[in-house]
Amino acid sequence: MSTAIKEETRNSRLYDTARLPTLSPIAEGATRLFFNRELSLLNFHARVLAEAADAGNPLLERLKFLAIFASNLDEFFMIRVSGLKEEVDEKVTELSPDGMTPAEQLDEIRLRLIPLLKQQSNTLNKELLPELRKQGIDVTGYDRLEPHERQQMDEYFTESILPILTPLAVDPSHPFPYISPSSLNLGLIVDAPPGRSAADPPHAKFEPRFVRIKVPSLVSRLVPVGLSTTRFVLLEDIIEANLGQLFPGMVPGPCYRFRVTRDADMDIRESEASDLLSLIQQELRKRRFGSPVRLEVSTDMPSEMIQYLSQSLELTKDDVYKVDAPLALQDFASLYDIDRPDLKDETFTPAAPQWLEQESIFEAIAERDILVHHPYDSYDCVTEFINAAVEDENVVAIKMCLYRTGAESPIPPALIRASEQGKQVTALIELKARFDEKPNIEWARQLDEAGVHVVYGMIGLKTHSKLTLVVRREETALKRYVHVASGNYNPTTSFTYTDVGLFTADAEIGADATDFFNYLTGCSRQTDYRKLLIAPVNLREQLTRLIDREIEHRAAGRAARIVAKFNRLADQQIIQKLYEASNAGVEIAIVVRGICMLRPGVAGLSENITVRNIVGRFLEHSRIFHFTNGGNDEVYIGSADWMSRNLKHRIEVIAPVQDHSMKSYLKDVVLPAYLRDNTKAHELTAGGEYERVKRGPDEAPFDSQTYFIGHTAAK
Repeated sequence: MSTAIKEETRNSRLYDTARLPTLSPIAEGATRLFFNRELSLLNFHARVLAEAADAGNPLLERLKFLAIFASNLDEFFMIRVSGLKEEVDEKVTELSPDGMTPAEQLDEIRLRLIPLLKQQSNTLNKELLPELRKQGIDVTGYDRLEPHERQQMDEYFTESILPILTPLAVDPSHPFPYISPSSLNLGLIVDAPPGRSAADPPHAKFEPRFVRIKVPSLVSRLVPVGLSTTRFVLLEDIIEANLGQLFPGMVPGPCYRFRVTRDADMDIRESEASDLLSLIQQELRKRRFGSPVRLEVSTDMPSEMIQYLSQSLELTKDDVYKVDAPLALQDFASLYDIDRPDLKDETFTPAAPQWLEQESIFEAIAERDILVHHPYDSYDCVTEFINAAVEDENVVAIKMCLYRTGAESPIPPALIRASEQGKQVTALIELKARFDEKPNIEWARQLDEAGVHVVYGMIGLKTHSKLTLVVRREETALKRYVHVASGNYNPTTSFTYTDVGLFTADAEIGADATDFFNYLTGCSRQTDYRKLLIAPVNLREQLTRLIDREIEHRAAGRAARIVAKFNRLADQQIIQKLYEASNAGVEIAIVVRGICMLRPGVAGLSENITVRNIVGRFLEHSRIFHFTNGGNDEVYIGSADWMSRNLKHRIEVIAPVQDHSMKSYLKDVVLPAYLRDNTKAHELTAGGEYERVKRGPDEAPFDSQTYFIGHTAAK
């Protein structure tokens, strides 16, 4: 298990029950004070699957959700399940906050996952594929092709597939082959016909043997039939239909599909590394050879072959999942690219903020703070801000934190241009951004070669903040412009993620940003910030102070309320403080995307806390925090979730929204829209289940994301 995951797991167990509020007998009788972290995450994945099953969504959108669910499960096993399995192997005896051993958590995960996999298969086989077929989009079987179409597929196999296939047989001289992670494979038994062949070695006696065929990932999984752009055959079906070309003179048995998921978490001991870049590259190479954690097999695979694969991979029967559908359903996401707008959500064009039309972006920002709400506001305003800084001859320095940029991002090339023009450019690139390590390494190299000051972060901390500082010479002084956001500097994902960002020329925030970058790049031990909340420096302390202040306001009879929107809530200290606030009468409304370990609605513990989750066409990624503060409202945005890793093991930035109209937009429009949603919203019960928000008999449907599309946040 990686050092980071181990530390995070330890922190999840270290909660101080002495600091909990005095509980009523009802609260004392609650099953647990906290939900299980892993099961809570699985609940989120189930919500994604529910969108695939929702007949109210367009067909291709439902298929997209099904692909997302499959991809999410892969990562769940690669990171979370692998961590639990290592705890079992290491004989960890500590219990999770809800009182479960690692083995019990694995058992419960399997128990909950099996019906989800059945739902996944039924949704695809009984609903989506038949309905898509009616709409002219057909993923058909090889055996359903016309004779001339089969001939076309056979010719395609001979010309484009056969040369790159490598069947691997297992016999005394050929050990069981290495199965690469997440690859799709065919397993079969190959036997010899009666009699000897000239190709047989002398005195050889051929025994039936297992053969593995890896389905090549370099060839499209969905192979078009002829010239059709809407009719496909699965690549594995074509391979199976042409086994005779792979095993001439032999008798191949039936093919069965299987797939292996491996541990993909990296064990990075930064304190022992003299070169973090090289260390990450080494760990990336090791990732391919992580321990197997899951074996997926087609439901028709014989038990003897399942047992053989399990033993060869050193997996138990509980690590095997039978799937009554094509494996690796994320590959079906390519069908979404078919030009059928009638089978997708209605398209919309993000609004271009009016302030972009001003002659100078910097004058617009200096005039007033600017808030943007993506994807409803075009992400072009962010790239234009960077490009303006590059081209403006008065800009002398640009400093950025880059977490996930994407391989095609225009932002690193812009920083390269700025460096070539002689500007001071600093880029903090997080090499440890999970599953984005490779593009980040490549950008780090290119930026470094262009003369950009490249920093890889701080030992023991992952830099998750989203912050840009531009320093501009104006008259006789230097003026600082800051962009702080909840989302990554990745224009591609900005179309599918909801995020918020703030542009400001506030002098104190600018000074804080300067101190922050000195903290990242130098030896600064800055602990006092004027307005920014920084993890791990002061964020936990400040969040606790803000919650305590609401408790004080409530005790004094003043307005007290907390509304928080983020991705995950899993820090026990913060949850305990929220329980304390609830017991003091503070109303707390939480909108969470994924993990939530807080148990809402328990009398004497959390009766004033509600938790809701929204899964829609966009991935909810924005982080917004509103504290009523006795009527003097304070609103913050930024990069941090309320998790131990964000507050202690990551570098995060939270900024206050000070402009009255911007603050009003967030607290009076955005957050209430999420709390009003009665279409995509589900509420978390005290029992740990998400229940669809019930709509009143006279209540009109309200979808928060659709509302934002129609009421753009352009400022």
